[in-house]
Amino acid sequence: MSVSEDRPAGTAPGPGLSGTNLERAGDHNQRVTLHAIRVGGPITRADLRSTTGLTAAAITNITERLLKQRLILKAGRTRGTRGQPATKLVINPDGCFSLGLNVDRDHITLVLVDFAGKVRARSSREVKFALPEAVLHFCRRSVSKLLAEGQISANKVVGLGVAFPDDIQRAALPEQPPDYAMWGSVAVDTLLSDALSMPVFVENDAAAAAIGEMHFGLGQQYQSFFYILITAALGGGLVIDGRYFRGAAGRSGELGLLPRRGKRGVARKLENFVSLSALNEHLAAKGYEVSSPRGLVHLEPPAQKIIDTWIDTSVDALEDTVLAIECLINPEAVLIGGRLPPALIDRLADRLNQRLRSSEGTIPSVVPVSRAALADDAPAVGAAILPFSDRFLPGRFTLMKTRA
Repeated sequence: MSVSEDRPAGTAPGPGLSGTNLERAGDHNQRVTLHAIRVGGPITRADLRSTTGLTAAAITNITERLLKQRLILKAGRTRGTRGQPATKLVINPDGCFSLGLNVDRDHITLVLVDFAGKVRARSSREVKFALPEAVLHFCRRSVSKLLAEGQISANKVVGLGVAFPDDIQRAALPEQPPDYAMWGSVAVDTLLSDALSMPVFVENDAAAAAIGEMHFGLGQQYQSFFYILITAALGGGLVIDGRYFRGAAGRSGELGLLPRRGKRGVARKLENFVSLSALNEHLAAKGYEVSSPRGLVHLEPPAQKIIDTWIDTSVDALEDTVLAIECLINPEAVLIGGRLPPALIDRLADRLNQRLRSSEGTIPSVVPVSRAALADDAPAVGAAILPFSDRFLPGRFTLMKTRA
């Protein structure tokens, strides 16, 4: 987990990360304290008090409980200060584990993530339009394999998070078979929880990627950002003031569905231009096939020219949309992740930045576009956050009053 190196000790990791001394708020306070240790560790109890606003007694009680549960560890003492050196606290990576599954139109990926956000083991299969039974078989086979590879006991896994595109069956991508429509009648959480005997949490893939970036990536540097996820389709996610923003119907960031008019004035979805499906379609038309996105960087020069043209087309398609995002939302950054190789994401971001700089002076601010820290497996890692979030992370509605 990356932590900003230049943040002064004791400053809050993000807006809204404050505890409360109200009655019946113990669970919230523990979640806030644990998150403060995750973001700011190694951190002393004194700095935790400053960060969370909790009393010294509350911090002592909470940290002693977390140490007993082995969710945090002692990591030495401060030096160069008067009096007794203060103990520093950090997250225990082995405190618990989570599984993250990403199901998309061209692959299935499963990751085993530790409590510090590091991927301990990974299994992936390149398969086009996998049906529910194929996903279920992959999970059954892969879970035991990953636990064995990571030498992790099954009872230390708190759950499975699933990153799954909304309306996956409706994208109508090239080569999509008619029976793929069955996903529309499948409850993904029920399908997997019955088979794996663990809690299952389902999230939109772009939202999961943005949430993963928020907790374990550049979200430690940027409190507000827009995440562009390039996969077989195109998605987006919005983080504002350190929280994921869902919108009124939970469908914020639906970047791929925005209309884009071609040269003849015909409107098509933005994902028909900016997506791996669009790139692969251009390559296939010239006789080039790749078995996985990683193979894109190894194609011969004529194929690289096709990729270069696709990048220019994507910049043309994204320019106005990103300018609108910058004007309407005013994020600190626009981050690009997904299954494109890092080198191609960097090329796309560089050219988009060059294009956007021409608008400087005509809009309030032009923010940087860059590759996300969790680019490739971002949806799967973000999905693995969901069980952690349910059990350990502070949420927006944690302190809502419940009926007696």
